[in-house]
Amino acid sequence: MTMLWPPAEPAVSDRWRLWPAAEIFPAQLPGTTPSGARTTYVLVGIAPESPCAAAFQDGARLPGCVTALRATYTESTQTFVATAGIAVLTGPPPAGPSAPPAGRSPNARPATVRPYPVQGGPAELFGQRQYITGARESGRERYVVLTAAGYSDGRPYTRGLAATPRLRGVAEQLARALHRRLTG
Repeated sequence: MTMLWPPAEPAVSDRWRLWPAAEIFPAQLPGTTPSGARTTYVLVGIAPESPCAAAFQDGARLPGCVTALRATYTESTQTFVATAGIAVLTGPPPAGPSAPPAGRSPNARPATVRPYPVQGGPAELFGQRQYITGARESGRERYVVLTAAGYSDGRPYTRGLAATPRLRGVAEQLARALHRRLTG
């Protein structure tokens, strides 16, 4: 038997179950603000693995979803929080909408991952009523990353409330970074 050193990297399709949670959801991820300033997304907590129906809102569930992995992050100023949900699918994801469905305002909240509040920190007030925006990132692999982002002060979403560019950036950058980690 030939041993490879360092051990071979697991296939992309197996990373979700072979990598430790800290590899899937690192303690910190780099980001940038709309003005180009650097920021850091800091892990607040990781939820237990859960069924897709429990982790994703009705309109965000994907065919062939096997399980869901979720974690919540805050950005370095602790103004914003976001939950990232990774849907592990049986195969490549179906093409997802890049714009709101017809008749929906571009400011309407997207169906997405259910926020995961974490007690004792900046995300303890973050729940279903507090997420304002979200993002989706997918490719040819079996993972889809959905995010839900809002403010750490617990302010609830109100109809017609537009997400600031910075808040949208949190949702989009976090989804992109975590998808890239799993598939890159």
